[in-house]
Amino acid sequence: MSKGNSILFGDSITEQSFRLGGWGAALADTYARKRTKDGIGHGTTDFCDQPHQEAEFLLLDLAVIRTDAPTPPVAATIFFGANDAALLGRTSERQHVPLEEYKENLRRIIQHLKKGSPSILVILITPPPVDEAGRFEYARYGDKAMQLPERTNEVAGEYAKQCVELAGELGLPSINLWSKMQETEGWQRKFLSDGLHLTPEGNVIVYQEVVKVFDETSLCAQKMPSDVPHHSEIDGQNPEKAFKLQCPAI
Repeated sequence: MSKGNSILFGDSITEQSFRLGGWGAALADTYARKRTKDGIGHGTTDFCDQPHQEAEFLLLDLAVIRTDAPTPPVAATIFFGANDAALLGRTSERQHVPLEEYKENLRRIIQHLKKGSPSILVILITPPPVDEAGRFEYARYGDKAMQLPERTNEVAGEYAKQCVELAGELGLPSINLWSKMQETEGWQRKFLSDGLHLTPEGNVIVYQEVVKVFDETSLCAQKMPSDVPHHSEIDGQNPEKAFKLQCPAI
């Protein structure tokens, strides 16, 4: 497979994935030195605290995918819904996107990605579940204080369902994070730091699920050749030999 970028496109959960212990950072490490690595964690776009309705316009405006790009992206994760599912009439209503509009905007983002890179592997990730008690505790004081929950787990589940349905309609892989996390007892505190964003354990779940999808394609890291030879393959007296084997054009 030729070189190409991979895009992790999402809201603050994606942005935070490049912090210590984040799923994005883990992917970058997994694909380090791999021949396609221009790569996982590079050419990445994410928008903190944006519903994907706004991110769609940012995607188009920034021309993340260009139809004339010499090396189009080979993969993309689309991870929205946590902000879109904010309830109307509550403290985070600015982020709310109606359910059907959420689904159609996702479709348009996918179409834009496919237009720029027809063979791109697109993975849809649902919003995570919401720990309502944890979210309420997080926003009890100061400017963030609220009287009623600004998100509910039930509503987040409705957005997750639309995300999975769209993936099925388009024949794309999806990760139902909303369901997956709730399979573990005590998921609320184990996987969510503030009722919404991910703990290190929550990041591990996302990383494992994304890698599982990659492993079923030509993006399996273990099967990819390396950009450069391992040090054990290099003859100190004749180092260029190993590099010529890796890079015949030298």
